[in-house]
Amino acid sequence: MTVTRGQDGLLSADQVLQRAAERLAQQFSGLVNAETVERVVFESYMALARTASVSTHLASIAEKFSRDRLTALAQSRGLIAKPVPEILYVCVQNSGRSQMAAAITRHLAGARVHVRSAGSQPGSGILPEVVAVLAEAGIDVGEEFPKPLTDDVVRAADAVVTMGCGDACPFYPGKRYLDWDLKDPAELDLDGIRAVRDEIRRHIEALLAELTPAATAADR
Repeated sequence: MTVTRGQDGLLSADQVLQRAAERLAQQFSGLVNAETVERVVFESYMALARTASVSTHLASIAEKFSRDRLTALAQSRGLIAKPVPEILYVCVQNSGRSQMAAAITRHLAGARVHVRSAGSQPGSGILPEVVAVLAEAGIDVGEEFPKPLTDDVVRAADAVVTMGCGDACPFYPGKRYLDWDLKDPAELDLDGIRAVRDEIRRHIEALLAELTPAATAADR
């Protein structure tokens, strides 16, 4: 499989992606076949390239995204155990609400849950104001980036929380879906974003109390 454009930069990226696919194929040997791994790697790269504001390190970001997608795929097939509940947060651009929710959940729950986030129409980067209000709470999202919503991460989730993305998220019977009615940080000033951050935290505390009741009680 090759990246279809002819620019030198993309040809170089093509070689990097081939090596990434080889590494991931070895990592997921016996779980996901090599052809699927290669498809996921190149598909992930092209999906991220559509919206990324910069191309630097995009191939390595695509490898990281692909690893998470392949893990989700193996989890959904029952090939990899899920030792803790999986939560997926989805908003439109994955640059505000869902990123805040994922970051706050990791901050509050630590290893008690595993968190993913995605966007139905991912943006080019996390909103700087969102980064700022999370930093005020001692939460760093410097390594995070907007990710497209994919079927594999939905299938792997135990709880899917949507935030203003309508019917973009596929529905699977037996999976728990929640919709949180939250204002879009892109349309708010810093005080408004702080209010959304605090509202998200209250929702998360309630969700964690349901998903990990024994651990939550022990933390009190």
